[in-house]
Amino acid sequence: MSAILEIPEVRRRVSTLSVEEYHQLGEYNEHRRRTELIRGIIIEKMSKSPLHRTLASRLYRLFLARLPQGFSVWKEEPLTFMDSEPEPDVSVTRGGEEDYTKAHPRTAELVVEVAVSSPALDQANASLYAEAGVKEYWIVLGHERRVEVYRRPENGRYLEKILLGMGDSLECASVPGVRIGIAELFA
Repeated sequence: MSAILEIPEVRRRVSTLSVEEYHQLGEYNEHRRRTELIRGIIIEKMSKSPLHRTLASRLYRLFLARLPQGFSVWKEEPLTFMDSEPEPDVSVTRGGEEDYTKAHPRTAELVVEVAVSSPALDQANASLYAEAGVKEYWIVLGHERRVEVYRRPENGRYLEKILLGMGDSLECASVPGVRIGIAELFA
């Protein structure tokens, strides 16, 4: 089915939804599966492998322990953009939880996706996060034990991309004091 979406004539005829229309749907689609809205298209969320779950949970706990005052960390919670509502594995926003009781955050200081089975989708979503002004985007490549770091969003793309391995540390440029060793993440 995905190959059909690669045909330009078909792609132009795909019926997209706005974020408002997406909000009118239930939490689950007609197959009782969780979804997220990406570029106006409803995409079913993938099941999570044990490695994915472990890395995402570990990252969340590491952020909780290191996050300075004035920031909040979220695990698999929506961010609302112009035509999308992704639910990244981990995100860090400015402000406290009380700042988001009426609406989801519209950007983030940092978004992290754990890519065990779908690095191509997470890499393609870099432009989505750059357009929304997310200052930093990390893709944790689970099987490779490496992390892609994207920084400096400008005109819908990140100007800086680096790849870090086991001997390196993740130092978040957009959230002061957050530093995580890659080896600590994959311990």
